[in-house]
Amino acid sequence: MDIAAKHQPDLRTQLAAERTFLAWIRTGVACMGFGFVVARFGIFLRELGLFRDASSVHSYGPSPWLGTALVAAGVLINVISACHYARLVGQLNRGETPPSRPSTQAVLLALFLAMIGLGMAIYLVLLQSAHSSTQSNSDNKENTFMMPMKSNGMIDKPTNHSVDETVGKLKSILQAKGVTLFALIDHSGEAEKVGMKMKPTKLLIFGNPKAGTPLMLAAPSSAIDLPLKILVWEDAEGKVWISYNSPAYLQERHRIPSELVQNIAVVEGLAAKAAE
Repeated sequence: MDIAAKHQPDLRTQLAAERTFLAWIRTGVACMGFGFVVARFGIFLRELGLFRDASSVHSYGPSPWLGTALVAAGVLINVISACHYARLVGQLNRGETPPSRPSTQAVLLALFLAMIGLGMAIYLVLLQSAHSSTQSNSDNKENTFMMPMKSNGMIDKPTNHSVDETVGKLKSILQAKGVTLFALIDHSGEAEKVGMKMKPTKLLIFGNPKAGTPLMLAAPSSAIDLPLKILVWEDAEGKVWISYNSPAYLQERHRIPSELVQNIAVVEGLAAKAAE
């Protein structure tokens, strides 16, 4: 009886061991839940606008990997805790005194979570820095090519030549390339005829049936934007601009096959040469 009493474990010690075990279970569950949140963290960043390019739609940086690591760590914590608890209860039942030492499990978990937190912090700093740089470049580009009015799909190039000089250059370039100038509409001239004043504004309509016909056969709705057009105009400050529809915009608007985009991309080269 005395020997049995000697080996009878202290109820308080057993309850303390059980509370510790339950605390580790809660830690493991919390780690798994936090891992799920981290894994979806990239989607949250995308909604905030930190992911803008198309390649980032299904790629959220290291978030899925870090989240998966946390979930795996939570599972491992629960397994190790269960084994440790079973071993501890066995020692208590045998009357053994568990050695007093720092919890290796707690130390490793603290270090692991610290590494995860540090990695996420570095990632966010780098991501924010890249986003700020991209935004700054975008703002600088908009300031460089700022114009009074903006339209979706329009590209505006500044030129130091007058409207008439720019139109003359465009006509010469079109003629040299064998591109037909279907019409030259002098909007400001027509306005003057009816007694209204308008800054110099001229529209050139040009094209090549050999290039335009395949486009209209593949995408019939593109006929509304063909032949190609370039607008040469002067703003209120006397700055002259060359405006035209972006080929990428026309491709998306009319679902033009990618192999035919080159047929309308010629407008970019024409505008660039005229702006020189």
